Amino acid sequence: MADLAQFQQRLGYQFRDESLLRLALTHPSVTPDSSRPAATPTNQRLEFLGDAVLQIALSTELYEKFPTADEGALTKSRARLVNARALAAQARAIGLGAELVLGRGEELQGGRDRESSLADAFEAVLGAIYLDGGLAAAREFIGRQFQAELAELAGGEAIENPKGELQEFLQTTSAEAPRYETVSATGPDHAREFECRVTHAGVELARGRGGSKKIAESQAALAALQQLKAKPQI
Repeated sequence: MADLAQFQQRLGYQFRDESLLRLALTHPSVTPDSSRPAATPTNQRLEFLGDAVLQIALSTELYEKFPTADEGALTKSRARLVNARALAAQARAIGLGAELVLGRGEELQGGRDRESSLADAFEAVLGAIYLDGGLAAAREFIGRQFQAELAELAGGEAIENPKGELQEFLQTTSAEAPRYETVSATGPDHAREFECRVTHAGVELARGRGGSKKIAESQAALAALQQLKAKPQI
């Protein structure tokens, strides 16, 4: 972990105090099973801080994007964004696992791709960004990282399952199910963007983009629903 320049480029944030980033990447396993001193600091305190920053930043984003949503809907949306699986996916998207400093045992047991370790480290990195650059820098990072997920929520404020709703909508006139196809996948491995299209009865209904095939398909379904519902009903 001698040179973190490329990782900071992937983060889209340049640390003034790089020691904060190094601390954020230091897994708790380094203390008991490495040659480091027993008192070696790890990322647990930064994880605690990053969790709080993530909650307030995403809560603010959701509050501003959904002015008519009630508390229950906002809470549910936030939970979809901050669970361990979602945060581990965010960590993988920036190649965080490769940068972790692990104890030997954790390394041998596949700790670099362990969901809990990745999620915790992602929160720790966020805590480090907050300490280094303040809340504005942290919110900018979160907005960039969660752009696709927030766009999906924003587009489907009242639609939790766009693909399911599209199928139900089409079933009123046809038994044929919609089909999804990946049109393209561009960008580096840590920041792929997929474009998918949805067709029905051989006709393309809409296209969508996203950081995963699932998101791109949901966006395509959402766009198709919006277009179909906008057409005058005969």
